[in-house]
Amino acid sequence: MIKLTLKDGSVREVESGISAAEIIKGIGMGLYKAACSVKINGEVKDIRTVIDSDCEFEVLTFDDPDGKKTFWHTASHILAQAVKRLYPETLLAIGPAIDNGFYYDFDRETPFTTEELEKIEAEMKKIVKEGLELEQFELPPEEAIKYLEEQGEIYKVELCKEHSDKGEPISFYKQGEFTDLCAGPHLMTTAPVKAFKLTSCTGAYWRGSEKNKMLSRIYATAFPKASELQEYLDRLEEAKKRDHRKLGKELGLFTLMDEGPGFPFFLPKGMILKNTLIDYWREVHTKAGYQEISTPMMMNRALWERSGHWDHYKDNMYTTVIDETDFAIKPMNCPGGLLVYKTQLHSYRDLPLRLGELGLVHRHELSGALHGLMRVRCFTQDDAHIFMTKEQIKDEIKGVVALIDEVYSLFGFKYHVELSTRPEDSMGSDEDWEAATDSLKDALEEIGLDFVINEGDGAFYGPKIDFHLEDSLERTWQCGTIQLDFQLPERFELEYTGADGEKHRPVMIHRVVFGSIERFIGILIEHFAGAFPLWLAPEQVKIIPVSDKQLDYAKELLSKLEAEHIRASIDDRSEKMGYKIRQAQLEKIPYMLVVGDKEMEDGTVSVRSRKDGDAGKIAVDKLVAKLVEEIKTKAR
Repeated sequence: MIKLTLKDGSVREVESGISAAEIIKGIGMGLYKAACSVKINGEVKDIRTVIDSDCEFEVLTFDDPDGKKTFWHTASHILAQAVKRLYPETLLAIGPAIDNGFYYDFDRETPFTTEELEKIEAEMKKIVKEGLELEQFELPPEEAIKYLEEQGEIYKVELCKEHSDKGEPISFYKQGEFTDLCAGPHLMTTAPVKAFKLTSCTGAYWRGSEKNKMLSRIYATAFPKASELQEYLDRLEEAKKRDHRKLGKELGLFTLMDEGPGFPFFLPKGMILKNTLIDYWREVHTKAGYQEISTPMMMNRALWERSGHWDHYKDNMYTTVIDETDFAIKPMNCPGGLLVYKTQLHSYRDLPLRLGELGLVHRHELSGALHGLMRVRCFTQDDAHIFMTKEQIKDEIKGVVALIDEVYSLFGFKYHVELSTRPEDSMGSDEDWEAATDSLKDALEEIGLDFVINEGDGAFYGPKIDFHLEDSLERTWQCGTIQLDFQLPERFELEYTGADGEKHRPVMIHRVVFGSIERFIGILIEHFAGAFPLWLAPEQVKIIPVSDKQLDYAKELLSKLEAEHIRASIDDRSEKMGYKIRQAQLEKIPYMLVVGDKEMEDGTVSVRSRKDGDAGKIAVDKLVAKLVEEIKTKAR
C-alpha cells in the first residue's frame, strides 16, 4: 500500500501501481468526470499516470489553471486532427494552451478562410462526438524521427531532433487515426470538449523568427459547457468595444504611424493622462522616501558588457557607433542607476537608498508582436533601484509590496503574485541565487501574501516577484515586478562602509509599479472603457451654454474651475443642446454643466454626470468644492 496526501491534508491509502484515474473514481465519479489532470508532488500529470510510491496528490479540474491548460491542450489536438482530416496536405507545427484558450500553427499554401474555419469547427464537433480515447506511447529518438519523416512532418522532425540528443524516449499521443508529437498531459477522451470556438486566424513565423516561414495560426478557446463559452464570447465582444487602440483614436489620446512602427505618438489629451499618472507616481514615491534621478538614454558598449546585457540581451537592443565606439540605446535603466550610486561614497547610515527613474527605454520587438500600447519598441519604465544591506531586504520588499498594493487598489485592480526562479540563461553562483530566492519567499510569507512559483522565469541576474493584475473583464496583465539582485552590485563593485568600518557589498532591488507607463495607459483605457475617474480624465468638465446669452456666465464658471486646476472647456458651437450633450458623452467627459437663463439668474448650474445622469441644479461654489474633493481623494 502507498499513501496519498490530498490537497486538504487528509491521507488516503491505495494499492501501489494503481492509476490516478482509478484513485479519482474511488473518491467520487462526479470528480472523475470533471477531472482534467492531476498534480503529483507538484508536477502536472495525466490521469492515466500509474502511481507506485507515497506522494502529494491533487485532482485538477477546469476550475484550476493547470486543469484548463490540459483541457485546452487536448482541444488543440482536436483542432489539428480536424485540419488533417479536411486538408491532409497541411503540415503541423505546434499547438500549445495559452491564456484563455489555445492555438495551432499550420503550414499550408494559403491562409484559412472564414468558410474553411466553419468547416473545421464542424469536423471538430464530429471528433468530440466520436469520444476518441487519447493513448500515449513512446518511441526511441531514432524511431520517432523516422516515423515523423515518413509522415512528412518537417516541423515535428525539427522539434524531435532537438530532444534526441538526450537519448530519452519521445512521447506521442494518438486519438483515432491522428497522432501528434506531444509530452502531454491530456484528457482521457475527446468527449468532454463540448463547447469551443475558433476565434481568429493570423500569420505567425515558425519559432517567432522573421527568418523562418510564415505559418497560419488558428486561435481558439474551449469550455466544458456551452454557457461558459457564451460568457467568454460575451466578454470577448466587450473587450473589442474597449480595445485601447480603437478608444485611443476616438478619444484623441494617442496614435500609431507607419513612420514609427512600435513608437507611439501621444496627442494633447493623451499627454494630460500620461502626465497625471506621472504626477501621481511622483507623489506616492516621494511619500515612500524615493529620490528621483535621470540617466542617459545611450551609453557605451563597455557599460553594457559590464552589466551583462551585451551578452544576454543584445538581440533586443538598438546599437550604433559614435567616434568608432559601439553604443547602445538603453533597454533598461538599471546600469545608469548603478553608476549614480557610484558617484559618491556611502556608509550603512545612507542605506536603504531608494532611487526612482522614469526612464525612456527602447527594445527591439518583432513587427508581428507589436500591439498598440501593449507591445511597443519604446516606453517609459517607472523604475526604481533600492540599494540596501542584506539585513534590510525583507523590510524593503515589504515596503515595495505595500506601495504596489496602494497603487493597484486605487484603480480597482485585484492581483495575484508569482515568484519566478532562476532561468537557464543566468549569471551568478548557486549560493547567491538560493539566498536571493529564499529572501523573496520569506518576505512574501511574512507578509502573508499568497503566491505561486514560476520555475525558471526569473531575470538573468536574479529571482523576481511578479504582480499580475486583473481588470474589469477578468483579464490578467503582468505589470509590477520586484527583482532581487546580488550580481550587478558585484559586477559594478558597489560598496558601502559598515558599522564595523569595513567595506561591504550592498544588495540591489529592481522594481516597477506601472511597469510601462504606456502599457499601463492601454490597460487603464480598457479597464475603464475610456471613462476615466474624474482625477484622471483628460477633460473633466464640459460647460454647455443653452445660447450665446449665457456665454459670459459660462466663461466666469470656466475661470472658477480653472482657478482650482479643474480641466474644463466650453462648447459654444451653434448646435442643438441634445447634440452637444451626446458629443460630451461620446468623449466620456465625467461632468456636463448646462447653463441657461435660470441658472444664470440663480448662480447655479444644471449638472449631468456621466455616471448618474441628470443630477439637478447645484450652486456653483458648492459644485466646485465637490469636484475639488472628488479629484483630491481620487475617487473611482
